[in-house]
Amino acid sequence: MPAGFCIVAAVWHAGKVIMDRIIEFAVNHWDMVLALVATLAMLVFTERRKAAPSVSPQQATVLGNNDDALMLDIRSAADYKAGKILNSKNIPFAELSKRLSDLQKYRDKPIVLICKTGQTAGSAASMLSKDGYTKVYRMTGGILEWSNQGLPLVRK
Repeated sequence: MPAGFCIVAAVWHAGKVIMDRIIEFAVNHWDMVLALVATLAMLVFTERRKAAPSVSPQQATVLGNNDDALMLDIRSAADYKAGKILNSKNIPFAELSKRLSDLQKYRDKPIVLICKTGQTAGSAASMLSKDGYTKVYRMTGGILEWSNQGLPLVRK
C-alpha cells in the first residue's frame, strides 16, 4: 500500500475519532453547548448592530488631523458643554435623525462618532450608514476613554 494512502487513511480516522468525541461531549453536556451557542449568537448580534469600525482615541485624532474627519459628539448638550474635544460638533443622539441634513457637507469625509462610553455610537453609526454615509467610525470608550488617557478637553 502506498505511503500517501496510509497517511490519508490515518488522518481520516483521526478526524472521525475527534468528531465522535465532539458529538459525545455535545450530547452529554448539552447545557454547556447551548450556553456557548447563545453567547456566540449574542456576540454576532451585538457586532452587527455596531455598523461601523471602531477607532481608538489616538486613531480618532489621526483621522481628525490627517483626513479632516468630523468629530461628531452625540452626547447631550449639557455633557458637551462640560467638556468637549477641540473642533468637535455636537448633535445629541436624540436629535440626530432630525438633523441629518446638518451633516450633508460631511458626506464624503470621515465621521468619528463620540458618545459618553462608546455604547450609543453604534446606534448612531447604523443611522448614518442607512442614510448613505460610508466613512463612519465609532470611538471606543467614548469621551470617558479620551479623558482616561489624559487627552485634552475644551471646558468652556
